[in-house]
Amino acid sequence: MTTAAKTAPASTSATGAGLIWFENQLVPEAEAKVSVLTHALHYGTSVFEGIRAYETARGAAVFRLSEHSQRLLESAKIMGMPTELTVAEINHAILETIRQNQRQACYIRPLLWYGAESLGVNPGRNRTHFMVATLPWGLYLGEEAVKKGAKLITSSWRRSAGDIMPTKAKAGGNYINSVLANQEARQSGFDEALLLDKEGFVAEGSGENIFFLKEGTLYAIAHSVNLRGITRDSVIQIAKWLGTPVETTMATRDELYTADEVFMVGTAAEVTPVSQIDRRPIGSGQAGGYSLKMRETYLNVTAGRVPEFEHWLTYVSG
Repeated sequence: MTTAAKTAPASTSATGAGLIWFENQLVPEAEAKVSVLTHALHYGTSVFEGIRAYETARGAAVFRLSEHSQRLLESAKIMGMPTELTVAEINHAILETIRQNQRQACYIRPLLWYGAESLGVNPGRNRTHFMVATLPWGLYLGEEAVKKGAKLITSSWRRSAGDIMPTKAKAGGNYINSVLANQEARQSGFDEALLLDKEGFVAEGSGENIFFLKEGTLYAIAHSVNLRGITRDSVIQIAKWLGTPVETTMATRDELYTADEVFMVGTAAEVTPVSQIDRRPIGSGQAGGYSLKMRETYLNVTAGRVPEFEHWLTYVSG
């Protein structure tokens, strides 16, 4: 027996996305449709960004907008995905989508993907499509993880090497690696996964870069397989502004075990303290004082309360 599919009314918004920038116009979420033969759906041939807009005294402001738009185009270039879009055009689409949805704060997802003109591994005959969605978004790992510190476990899945996947592209297909690692961690009762490279060095979380504090120096995990983290760069600059010595380093997971503090950073996670890795307490086993201070400072920066970093904000109202 078969059951007929139900058609959602045009006004329905399953995720709260509201209006979506789709094919160069704003349409209700339920009308932003693609074919089931879309190349990206079958082969992961898409590139995307995760961006946040924050509420400020001057209205909504997007954090480091142009850097994210530039990285989206760089991802497309790495993938050999043709597009005539410019940074300015992507910025405009994002800001207009926020305006029309009347967002004060939101998570922003721009996406480029291959369409359904041709199926098969070679995407050459497929057109590149573009969309922007804005979504309500809370604390990525939950309030308890932020207040008490997230619990991590080293994943059995290794981070893909740069000669296997294009790790500098924020490509949809790359994220199967992250999905498997995060799923494994969650099913084991942890908040997030810690991924190592094929040689056993710490790479990153499933969607975050890693920092650790040791004897007053902040160490940023540097690794060739990691995506160029915009939040990571922001935290490094903020830390230097706070007067903290910063070094980049390769590290094994046992070096993180003995750190005074560990925290993760990313657009979604912002700054999230880590209290435990592989069932070993980090420092006191609670969210560290420096990690919490960095989170507070980072959120002040994104809210436009730190003049030194206001150039990172693009105000939606102009």
